[in-house]
Amino acid sequence: MSETHYLAGRILLALPGMFDPRFARAVIAMCMHDEHGALGIGIGRIHDGLRFRAVLEEAGIEPGAAPDAPVHLGGPVEPQRGFVLHSPDWSGMGTITAGTLCSLSFSHDVLRAIAEGTGPSRWLFALGYAGWGGGQLENELRHHGWHVADGRPDILFAVPAGQRWTGAWKAEGIDPALLASQTGQA
Repeated sequence: MSETHYLAGRILLALPGMFDPRFARAVIAMCMHDEHGALGIGIGRIHDGLRFRAVLEEAGIEPGAAPDAPVHLGGPVEPQRGFVLHSPDWSGMGTITAGTLCSLSFSHDVLRAIAEGTGPSRWLFALGYAGWGGGQLENELRHHGWHVADGRPDILFAVPAGQRWTGAWKAEGIDPALLASQTGQA
């Protein structure tokens, strides 16, 4: 396997001049990645006017103790499907671990636990995901679409969504204002 495989637990940052405008300044928490493909959750943008408590009510769950948190735009694939990225102090059926960055749950169990005040200590909710077929992400990495950053839970849970792209670059020791929007080939 090449070095670019198995990026679960890392953060993808879209480079300036990203070839797909849907991913301009994107910040993606990578949850799964192997030779068959990859899945990540967008954590850099939020839905305007949609809040977590409304999502719970729509799902038939009494919001209870749940805060009225923002809902993130997780990606262009299945934008009606919900995902919770959370700290590893909670686990339920179907929860997967994404390295040291976070865990990912997508069942109603995690939503109920959050509403009851027994869920993970740190979490965010997103609708949709970013997905790549086998070899697709590796190709995008070779063509300078993404930077692979360390998976830092504080970027995920402590930095506001609109500041994550800049914050993640700075955590890598890179001033994003100095990034070029075009690259060359040697």
